[in-house]
Order: sequence, then C-alpha cells, then structure tokens
Amino acid sequence: MKVTRFTGGPMPTNCYMLTDESTGATAVIDPGFVNESLLKAVEGADVQAILLTHGHWDHIAGVAEIQKQTGAKLYIDAEDELFLSDSALNLSVDLTGRPLPPLKADVTVSDGDVIPLGNLHIHVLHTPGHTIGSCCYVVEGAIFSGDTLFKMSAGRTDFPTGSYPQLLASLKRLCALEGDYHVYPGHEWETTLGFERKNNPFVEG
Repeated sequence: MKVTRFTGGPMPTNCYMLTDESTGATAVIDPGFVNESLLKAVEGADVQAILLTHGHWDHIAGVAEIQKQTGAKLYIDAEDELFLSDSALNLSVDLTGRPLPPLKADVTVSDGDVIPLGNLHIHVLHTPGHTIGSCCYVVEGAIFSGDTLFKMSAGRTDFPTGSYPQLLASLKRLCALEGDYHVYPGHEWETTLGFERKNNPFVEG
C-alpha cells in the first residue's frame, strides 16, 4: 500500500491518501481542507472512499469538494454522524464564525467493521475520548489515529462529547495492539506505536 500526506488548513491538519497499489483503489482520510496539491492528486486517482476519524470542522471542511471531484462515499463512525450537520458539534461556528454546510454520510461504521479498499482491509477501531465517535483506521502496519494519538501527546477532551477517561482507555487499547505500527496522526508528526508506548506521557506504562 502507499500513503501520501497532505497538510493544510488553519490548524494545520494532516490529510492522507491511502492507495492499494495492486488495484489503484484509493481512500482519502480526513480532508479538512482542499488545496492545489490535494485536488491534483485526487483528479488522477481512483478515489472510492472518504474516511473520517471524527467530525470536527478541521477534518471535514474539504469533504464536499473531494466528493464533487470523485463521487467517493463518505464514511464516519455512527456516534459522530450528527457532527456532519451540527455546527455546534463540529465547531465550524467557533473556529470560522460561520457554519459549515451540512454533510451526509453514505456509510456509518462501528467498532470491528472492515472496509474493503481494493485488496486492502481497513479495520475500524472505535476510540472515543476526543469525541464520542472518534475512531482509528488500522490497515496492514499502519494506524490513522486522527486526534486520538499524537507523537508524545493525545487529543484534547474539552470539546462537546469529549471525555478524558474515555481517551485514556482508547490510548490503552491502541497500545495493547500486538506488534508495532506506523502512526499517521491528524496533526503534526508521524510516529510509531512502539515509540509512543515508551515515551508518550499519556500512555507510558
């Protein structure tokens, strides 16, 4: 598989293109913005799915444009589906001063679901805490962790539906996965699960 990162927006946010190299089937993960490089990449790709790790504005603001360009289906955890149409939950009013036009999920997912992408199998891991419906996508040796796990840090829990105890439980669950994984977070730098087990103050021990 191939992973390409794009970074943009005011936060800024990491958006990823995940491609099954054997078939060309591609998913766009957390398009919280659109820019020239991202739009150019999706124009030449077989984008079949848009996967959201959660429903905050800085992770969903580019969805409508990506769907317009590709016709891809939109996936989100069922617990965060309401975020797509509620500007108070998705924080678009707080962060931009104007509500984001409502979006509609094509598919809602839950813990344990498997999303096919070409010959890849993307596993949904429900990881509440940052939001009630935050999830991670696990595929082969990679975890797309959204705002649950960052390098040496973790997602904030002071937004609507956030829960610090739930976040700690979700981090514990991630770190209990067998083996090591490359972690692609929603902001800042990539890392590995092995490194976070040893060094992240939210998960060490």
